[in-house]
Amino acid sequence: MLDRRWMALTLLVWAAVTAWYLWSDWNQIRWWSLGDTDDNMRLMQVRAWMAGQDWYDLRQYRMNPPGGFDIHWSRIVDLPIAGLILFFRLFTSAAWAERLACGLAPLLPLSVAMLGVGATVRRLVSPYAWPLALVFLLGTSATMLMFMPERIDHHGWQLAMLSLTVAGLCDPAMRRGGLTVGLASAVSLAIGLEMLPFAAMAGAIIALRWIRDRAEAPRLMVYALALGGGSTFGFVAFASYANRVMRCDALTPVWLSVMIAAGVLLFALALASPRSAGVRLGLAAVSAVLIGVGFAHFFPQCLGRPEQVSPELAKNWLNNVREAKPIYQHPFRLAFAIAVFPVIGLIGAVFAAWRARRAANAIGWAAVALFTGFACLMLLWQARAGPGAQLLAVPGAVALVWAFLPRLLDHTSMAVRVLAPAAVVVVASSFFAGLVLPYLPVGKPSAYTARVNHASGNCVRTTVLRPLNHYPAQTVFSFIDLGPRIITITHHDAVAGPYHRNGDAILDVQHAFGGSPALAHAIMKRHGATLLLLCPNMAEATIYRARYPGRFYDQMAHGKRFAWLTPLPLPRGDPLRLFRID
Repeated sequence: MLDRRWMALTLLVWAAVTAWYLWSDWNQIRWWSLGDTDDNMRLMQVRAWMAGQDWYDLRQYRMNPPGGFDIHWSRIVDLPIAGLILFFRLFTSAAWAERLACGLAPLLPLSVAMLGVGATVRRLVSPYAWPLALVFLLGTSATMLMFMPERIDHHGWQLAMLSLTVAGLCDPAMRRGGLTVGLASAVSLAIGLEMLPFAAMAGAIIALRWIRDRAEAPRLMVYALALGGGSTFGFVAFASYANRVMRCDALTPVWLSVMIAAGVLLFALALASPRSAGVRLGLAAVSAVLIGVGFAHFFPQCLGRPEQVSPELAKNWLNNVREAKPIYQHPFRLAFAIAVFPVIGLIGAVFAAWRARRAANAIGWAAVALFTGFACLMLLWQARAGPGAQLLAVPGAVALVWAFLPRLLDHTSMAVRVLAPAAVVVVASSFFAGLVLPYLPVGKPSAYTARVNHASGNCVRTTVLRPLNHYPAQTVFSFIDLGPRIITITHHDAVAGPYHRNGDAILDVQHAFGGSPALAHAIMKRHGATLLLLCPNMAEATIYRARYPGRFYDQMAHGKRFAWLTPLPLPRGDPLRLFRID
C-alpha cells in the first residue's frame, strides 16, 4: 500500500498537516498577520485585480499616488488566492474570505512540494522511503516558513517547482523527466527570477547527461521544447505591461529571448546528437558561449545587477537587505540553522552517488548531488537560497538514514536497535540543531536587539494600525517597510515600500528622515502626504538614527517638535506616533 498508493497517502498527509497549521496558526489568520511586506503587497495586488484593475496592470496605485508603484511580479500566484477568496465568499463575508484565503493559499504549493520530494526518493532510494522524506521536509526550518499560513507571496510556489525539477532530473523516463524540468523551470521564471540560478543549473545538468550519453537526447529535446514554449506562454499570458520592456529583473523580452535561444540551441544539439562525447561537449560549450556573447551584446544593461538601481540606492538600501547577504554574514544561530541541513544533504547525496556508481540510478544520484552542491554554494552568495537548499537536501539526508537503518535494526543489542536509529534520524534530519542552539552561549540576541525586534513586530499588528481608520483617508508618510502594511490594513495610501523599481520614492523617504527638518517637510509636501506615521525603535528607525545623528528623524526621536507637525491622538498604549503635516 505504501508503494501503490503513495500519492494518495501523501495528499492525505498534506491534508492533515494543513489542518494542523490552520488550527495552530488560527490567531495569525484571524488577525491578518501578513508578516512580510511582500505578503501584504500580494494581497493588495489581488484586491486590485478583483476590483477591476487590468490583468496586465500590476501597478499599485495606493503606493506613492497618483502615479503608483511599479511591481515586477506576475499574476500567476494571484490566481489561487483570488479563487479561494471567491470560494469562501459563498459562505462568509468578504473580509473573512480574505483571511481564510490567506491562511490556506500558502499550503497549496506544499502539496506539490511533498509529491516532488516523494517522487525523488522513490526513484533514488526506495519506493517505501517517501514517508521519511515527508518527515524531513516538514522538519526544515527555512523551507517550511515559506508554506506557513499568511505567507502568500510567491516563494512557496517556486519551491514547489524546484521540487518537481529535482524529481524530473532523476526521472528514468527521459521524455517525462525533460518535460517536468522544462515546464517547472518555465513556471518558476514566469513567477519571478529568484530561482533563475537553479533553473540554469538544472538545464546544465540535463545537458551534461546528454554529453555523457547520447541516448539522453529525448530528455534534452523535450526539455528544450518545454523550456522555450513554456517561457513563451508564461510571458504572453502573465507578463505585465511594465515587464514588456527591456528590464532585467523579471521574465521580460530580455530573459524570454534567452530562454527561447537556449531552447532552440538545445533542441538542435539533441537532434544532431553526434556519436563522439568530445564533439557533444564542444557543441554544448559553443552553444553556451553563443548565449553568453549574445546576451552581452544585445542586453548590456543586464550585465550588472538585475535590479538596475542607482549606486546611492544600492549603497543605502539594497545592499543591506538581509536575505541578499551571504550566509556567513548572518548571526551564527540563524546561519547554522539554515546551512546545516544542506551540508548533511550534500554529504548524503555524494555518499549515495558513490554507493550507486554501478547501479541504474547512478546518474540520477549524480544529478541530485550536483544540484545540492550548487545550492550549498548559492548560500555563500545569498542567504535567500536557504529554503531551496534545504528542500534539495532531503533526498541525500533520506539516503543516509536508509543506508544505516537496516544494519542498526538488525543489531544484536536492544539498546542499539532502539537508540541508534533515533540518533541517526535526529542527526541526518538536522533536528539536533533545534535541540542544541537554545543552549549555546553564542549568538544570543542582546536586549537592544530584542527591543528592536519587538517594536518591528508590534507596529505592524492589525489592532495597532486599525485606529488610523478613524481619520479620513489620506496619504501617509512613513517608513519604507511600513508602507505595504499601511495600505493593506487601513484605508490610507502610503508613499513608499521596499520595491526596487521605485527607487526615487525610497530615496525620498531616506532623504527626508536623514536630512534637515526643512528638507523633510518639502519632500512630504511634494508627495502630497498629510500624515506622518512613526514607529520608535523599529529596525528601519534605528538605521536613520545611526546613520544621520542630529538630522530630522533623530531630532524627532529625541522629542523635538516642529511647528508644521501637529500630534494626533491614538489609543492609549499604541506604539505608533501620528502627526498631521501642515
